[in-house]
Amino acid sequence: MVNPEQTAVLLLAHGSPDSVDEVPEFLLRVTGGRPLPPPVVEEVKHRYGLIGRSPLTELTLKQGELLARELELPVYVGMRNWKPFVADALQTMASDGIGHAIAICLAPQNSRTSVGLYRSSLTTDPGIAFSVDFVESWHDHPLLIKAFAEKLRSGWDRACREMGTEKVPIIFTAHSVPERTIAEGDPYESQAKETAFLVAQEAGLRPEGWTFAFQSQGMSGGAWLGPRVEDTILALKEKGHRGVFLQPIGFLCDHVEVLYDIDIGFKQFADREGMRLWRAESLNDSPLLAAALADVARSRLVHAA
Repeated sequence: MVNPEQTAVLLLAHGSPDSVDEVPEFLLRVTGGRPLPPPVVEEVKHRYGLIGRSPLTELTLKQGELLARELELPVYVGMRNWKPFVADALQTMASDGIGHAIAICLAPQNSRTSVGLYRSSLTTDPGIAFSVDFVESWHDHPLLIKAFAEKLRSGWDRACREMGTEKVPIIFTAHSVPERTIAEGDPYESQAKETAFLVAQEAGLRPEGWTFAFQSQGMSGGAWLGPRVEDTILALKEKGHRGVFLQPIGFLCDHVEVLYDIDIGFKQFADREGMRLWRAESLNDSPLLAAALADVARSRLVHAA
C-alpha cells in the first residue's frame, strides 16, 4: 500500500523558452537534436518576438501551486523541452523522499506526439527512484468540461452582444498532428472532438452553432490533420457570417499557439476577410481546472490505497 505521506503529483508539460534568444536551443530539444531549416527557426523566433515572451512556464507553475493547495499534497512540475526539465523534477522528488507519483499531462487529450513523449521522458530515466501512476488522458473529465464551458459562455456572450443580432459561430480548436499519427491508431482526433462536443453540450450550444478545426499545423513533414482554422473561417464567411469565436480546447494556458496563432495570425486573417474574431480566455489559473486536476489525482489515490 502506498503511504500518502510519500505520494506526490507530477505535472508534465511541453515547455517554452523564456526569451527569443533561447528559441534555437528549444527547437533542437523539440526535434531531438535534428536541426530545422533556418527559415523555420527565424519564423518561430519572429512569432515569439511578437508576443514578447511565452507565459507557459509561470502559468504551469501557478497551476501546480493551486493543485497543491487543493490536494494538500506536494506537486512538482516537469517540462519535456525546457526548464524546469522532467529529469530535474524527478531528481528533486527523489531527494524529497517521494515514494509514489501520480503523473498528469497538461495535455488532456492523449496522443503519442505529446502524452506519449511525456511518458517516454519518465520511463527512459534510469535514475527514477519511485513508482509512477501515469494518467493516459482526462479529456472528458466533467470539471474540465465545466471549466472550458465557463470561459466559453462569458466570452461568447460578450461577442454576441458586440455583434448585435447575430449569434457568432464558434470554432473549437486543438493542435494538429500529422495525419499518419491518426492513421496508426492514435486516439487524439476522436478525444479532441469529444472534448469539444461535451463543452458545447455543457454550454447549451445548438449543433448548428459550432464546428471544429485543427490549428498550428507543422511547417514541414507531410500532411497534417485538418480542417484548418483558416478554411473554416472562410466557410463560415460564405454562409454569411460576419464574425467568429474561437475556443482552443486542446490547451490549458496561454502560450505561443494561443497568443500568436490565434490572437495575431487568425485575427489578421479574419480582418483581411472582413470578419471579426474573438477568443475564449484560456483556463490558466481557473479554480475549476485546479479542481479537475485534483479529482483526477484523488481517483488514482483511491486506486493506490
